[in-house]
Amino acid sequence: MRIPKAIQNLIESFERLPGVGPKTAQRLTFYLLHVPQGELDKFAESILNLKKNTLLCSICFTVDETDPCSICSDTRRNKTVVCVVEQPLDVLALEKNGKYDGVYHVLHGKIDPLNNIGPGEIYIDQLLQRIKDSTNGNSIKEVILATNPTMEGEATAMYITKQLRINNSKLRITRIGRGLPVGADLEYADEVTLQRAMEGRSDY
Repeated sequence: MRIPKAIQNLIESFERLPGVGPKTAQRLTFYLLHVPQGELDKFAESILNLKKNTLLCSICFTVDETDPCSICSDTRRNKTVVCVVEQPLDVLALEKNGKYDGVYHVLHGKIDPLNNIGPGEIYIDQLLQRIKDSTNGNSIKEVILATNPTMEGEATAMYITKQLRINNSKLRITRIGRGLPVGADLEYADEVTLQRAMEGRSDY
């Protein structure tokens, strides 16, 4: 049986998305085939407006509808503390917690030499310039490195730390705590996680 061109095109489009394999792409396509046309039109409109109605904040580079974004323009936020994350999704995750009242800087990636991603391909220079320019009453006093605990995330954090130390010796640089998640068993944890948990121990 020959698959209609319209179906094949959509399957191929879905396959380009991260984490979507051929079978999942086929299931999604055939699911949409049975969705009422009105819902399908709304879905298509949402995709069309994704880029049109969003932009990058010129300060922190997160995605929002306004520039500056709602976080950077919020006068209640502590502008002296900047949390550095890899992706805009990381901002959403930290904001769900509701405990952090500082601002962010989104790198839009991590240093990954195997994929030809160096410091110049992500927003590191903009972070360094942002800290250099902060000389008013809201001058940045602390940078929290919240890159993921992967090899690339660690390399990115180390590179940023080195650059910040060169330019500003008084700046406080911290790394988010890493270790065992709540409900985890010690016997199943890997060596690196256990090491981080021991290093990050606190008074009880």
